[in-house]
Amino acid sequence: MQKEQFDITGMTCSACSARIEKSVAKLPGIKEVSVNLLKNSMVASYDESVLDTEGIVQAVEKAGYGAFPKLVQNKGQTVNASAKRTAQPEANTAQKEYGQMKKRLLLSALFTIPLFYISMGHMMGWILPKGLLGMENAMSFAFTQFLLLIPVVFINFKYYRMGFKTLFHGSPNMDSLIAIGSGAAIVYGIYAIYKIGIGFGHGDMETVHSFMMDLYFESAGMILTLITLGKTLEARAKGKTSDAITKLMNLAPKTATVERNGIEIQVPVEEVQAGEVLVVKAGESIPVDGVILEGVSSVDESALTGESIPVEKQTGDKVIGATINKSGYFKMQATKVGDDTTLAQIVRLVDEATSSKAPIAKLADKVSGVFVPVVIGIALIAVIVWLFAGYGFEFALSIGISILVISCPCALGLATPTAIMVGTGKGASNGILIKSAEALEVAHSIDTVVLDKTGTITQGTPVVTNVLVKEGISQDELLQVAASLEKMSEHPLADAIVEEAEKNALGFLPVNNFKQIPGQGIMGEIQNVTCLAGNRRLMSAQGIEGGALLQLGEAMAVDGKTPLFFARGGQLIGVVAVADVVKPTSKQAIQELSGLGMEVVMLTGDNAKTAEAIRKQVGVDRVVAEVFPQDKEKEIRRLQEKGRKVAMVGDGINDAPALARADVGIAIGAGTDVAIESADIVLMKSDLLDVSTAVQLSKAVIRNIKQNLFWAFIYNIIGIPVAAGVFYLSFGLKLNPMIGAFAMSFSSVFVVSNALRLRWFIARHLAKPEQKETYSSSQTILSKKSEGEKNMEKLLKIEGMVCGNCVKHVSKALMEIEGISDVTVQLEAKTALVQMRHAVSEDRLKTAVEDAGYQLISVQ
Repeated sequence: MQKEQFDITGMTCSACSARIEKSVAKLPGIKEVSVNLLKNSMVASYDESVLDTEGIVQAVEKAGYGAFPKLVQNKGQTVNASAKRTAQPEANTAQKEYGQMKKRLLLSALFTIPLFYISMGHMMGWILPKGLLGMENAMSFAFTQFLLLIPVVFINFKYYRMGFKTLFHGSPNMDSLIAIGSGAAIVYGIYAIYKIGIGFGHGDMETVHSFMMDLYFESAGMILTLITLGKTLEARAKGKTSDAITKLMNLAPKTATVERNGIEIQVPVEEVQAGEVLVVKAGESIPVDGVILEGVSSVDESALTGESIPVEKQTGDKVIGATINKSGYFKMQATKVGDDTTLAQIVRLVDEATSSKAPIAKLADKVSGVFVPVVIGIALIAVIVWLFAGYGFEFALSIGISILVISCPCALGLATPTAIMVGTGKGASNGILIKSAEALEVAHSIDTVVLDKTGTITQGTPVVTNVLVKEGISQDELLQVAASLEKMSEHPLADAIVEEAEKNALGFLPVNNFKQIPGQGIMGEIQNVTCLAGNRRLMSAQGIEGGALLQLGEAMAVDGKTPLFFARGGQLIGVVAVADVVKPTSKQAIQELSGLGMEVVMLTGDNAKTAEAIRKQVGVDRVVAEVFPQDKEKEIRRLQEKGRKVAMVGDGINDAPALARADVGIAIGAGTDVAIESADIVLMKSDLLDVSTAVQLSKAVIRNIKQNLFWAFIYNIIGIPVAAGVFYLSFGLKLNPMIGAFAMSFSSVFVVSNALRLRWFIARHLAKPEQKETYSSSQTILSKKSEGEKNMEKLLKIEGMVCGNCVKHVSKALMEIEGISDVTVQLEAKTALVQMRHAVSEDRLKTAVEDAGYQLISVQ
């Protein structure tokens, strides 16, 4: 199956898009077709063996419109679609359309204002030339209006050209309504001029007076100008719907500094090849995705991920194209260029999402397909009925024209795509990529969220959480022995201990006679003393007793941590607890999802004890533990069979089947490509809070679409009967064609403006006061406090902390001061609450903080 995009010309309302969809859908080999009125585009999936591009183009042209396939390649050069969109964003088309409409409006107004002034002046008592006043000047009065109308018709002739063209093709649209309505008024005006002339010739001044008052030239001119005013405002508003996408596309740098043959040269970013070495200086945008070869940097990724804090990068770290190098100079190797870059993929995903249709749009499509013919039929019936009722041709004609010009299929056609475009754009600017309109709609009805544990709720990599030491042994001494042994091991938890030692700048001691003991641990000689590292079974097998320390270590397992015991010379010297720690925002994210009325389920391959510990920590409703990868998809299916609407959130290859099976698959952005491809929504920040944000955004978009459809339908349900004169006999209520044109124009403007309100969408957790994340020193060292012990407290204001590691460094530095019993650091508040057994000088506190690399601002 081939999937291709087309640019469509000539569409003006939802009747047009419905007509094109119907025409193309009839072709043999077509699997799916979706026309987007807002973007003037079409996406068609078809069987290449049965149908080709030319056949689709011909079907569109036969329906009365133009179609042009979007080109991806040009003369053998790799000119990727996303690069072309970046170079010439679609917003430029919207701006161009707005400029043209504004020019048409100004020129129309230039002739319509004097036309209106002359036609209404004698009734309002306005000053008019004598040659246009009185019945004796009826011919000059009528002919002047006709001459002023001609330029207005010429300027807006597109309505007539497209309106009658689609009418003759059997697919009338909004232009057809305007063309018939205003055209009827013009024909009647010309007829009136003849009648005035005949009246003068026969001395029938009553006829002259009658037709002088019913020329309808001003109605025709005002209809065309007011419709153009509405279209101008609509074009302006439509341009704003793609603001978020345009900002993303404009991020892409136009040039890159490439190192070729030892020389730095500037080339267009399209010419950068994968594998080339690029140079990025401070303040420059990173041209493409790649890996840092040398240098360090602080990179602002907020435009793509929504993360406001710059990310520290060093050799070996990945960098994303279009992000900004805030400080530092580095060299990088390009790994992804052109359509493969993260930015290009974001633009492509959002483009596809805004080109697709939500199921809710089907109702509007069905109505649009028959709307215009029905309106023309109602107008004809109304004219005939009023003529038979004896109200005269002029009265019946004004009723018919009012019906034609007040009817607005535009609002119906714009109701869904405008909201989807603004909503997906808003999501993209916040690091939430929604890959289809269908996913956006389904997300609002989710009632069960299934979360993978590792890498989704937790960080995905084990870290040291607690260090317990025997009296007389320092924390650094234990870590040095532990890391020296574990550096020789291949166990997954060993890396966490080695990394902790390196973080604390501890050297590694030489290990001799290293030996692995299957199922228990490792042993070796350090400084000619036998050292052991492993689980409790190893300690028991070697006859090592640890007393309270051993019991404390075992107690940590209840919290989902893995205690590793270390012995030296036959004595237990300490315990290091390692765990895959919960992400800082996971608990709040799960609270947010529960607050939205959803059941939150955690799937994990871990044992039940560890899973239960994580459940208590983050507050999920239910845990399914010891699940094999293939069973995750079965669990999703089981929930769906119970009638639940399920969202699956995961990050690994083994999550891909479950992501595909779920009603909405949500991939953590830092996960694998396979998981991201299988998902409907991608979270660039890898933050679970964004799951809640995505659901809330979906609810806001669907609510907005329903509002738009309601107003579009109710407008026509009320407007057409009023225009038809249903309330004329009872209340004397009759609609002037000019007011009908004004109302028609602003119904579309109203719908687009309502959709634009989504630009100010704020997730619930961001709208309420931010919850401060508290990090306690108990995560890294066990502090002991005897009963009845009295503590003094001091609050330190500290600058320079930006992440959880900074918190750990400050906690460790302060805890090493003699007399301090506990430290609680708050990252957001930039404070540390220090509890002391006895007085500690401010100078000592300041020295400890500054030695750790931070600045002490004040002590309270």
